[in-house]
Amino acid sequence: MAGTDHFNMILQIFRDVAPSITSGILTVVLSSCALFGIQTYFNFTPGVFSVGASVFVNGHLHRLLTYPFYHKTLAQLLLNIITLVFLSGSLEKGVGTVRFLFLFILLSTSTGLFYAFLDLLQSDSSQCNTEGLVPVALACVALTTMHTKMTKGFLCGVSFPTVALPWVFLIITTALVPHSVLLCNVIAILIGWMYGKGWFSLLDISEARAGVVEKMMPFRLLRSICTVMFVPASTEERRKTLLPQINPTPGSYPVQAYAPLSSINTADITANMYEGWPNATSALSSPTPPLNPYGHGSAHGFGTSHGQSCNHSHLTHSHGQL
Repeated sequence: MAGTDHFNMILQIFRDVAPSITSGILTVVLSSCALFGIQTYFNFTPGVFSVGASVFVNGHLHRLLTYPFYHKTLAQLLLNIITLVFLSGSLEKGVGTVRFLFLFILLSTSTGLFYAFLDLLQSDSSQCNTEGLVPVALACVALTTMHTKMTKGFLCGVSFPTVALPWVFLIITTALVPHSVLLCNVIAILIGWMYGKGWFSLLDISEARAGVVEKMMPFRLLRSICTVMFVPASTEERRKTLLPQINPTPGSYPVQAYAPLSSINTADITANMYEGWPNATSALSSPTPPLNPYGHGSAHGFGTSHGQSCNHSHLTHSHGQL
């Protein structure tokens, strides 16, 4: 029983830490896995879909669209998928599934195009082709940081300026992910930064247009998958999807009972109270002394009554002597 509780606790922690899988992320992941299976089955030449100077030298323009889905090894595929899931999920939740897939193609194509041009300017001995999802994930992070209102970001308990987060992830991914090219990753961050500045606004798809496209196939099929979150393009629908309204059942929350209002004038009570505490000024200036806690009258009244009683007894005693 203890082992089962421990496993359930670990599973709950993993659910809280792991980001939710959205339709756009799932589409990219399945496409990468499908291409990896095809190139493994047919034993393609290594680097057949990579991006480099061959884009211009041999006219392989199709590589600009295929290189983010291409991975040489299984370890590279798994690490790239993990990077994409953790770094690009917030962008899809911010713009919607349709616009995220459009941005994915736009950012990857622009990054591959600039990198291929710079690789063409280099000597043949230093040519290095690139592939994988890491450049696009870094571009998504750079784009997200340009639109967020947060000035600080936290990573493993360490605080960083939000603008510096893409560069921190650049160092981590370049060191850990195999076949990762530093120059291409830097270009990807700059492309995401330029898009966040609005330099590619003419190529962007509007929210209204994305709302029309998501009602067509294959997005209608993605919307029908119950276990995966499809993020709508409309701001109102996206808010309802990401922040669903909570309708608690009756009796699920404790209700505090309040005493009925007394006949005392509430205006006077409010005037004599300050933030729930008696006002010291009003308490000192009040002509009516506080009541005795033991149920008797005030000290002044008690002294007066006692004096009157003594005087009455003295007169009676004098009258008896007379």
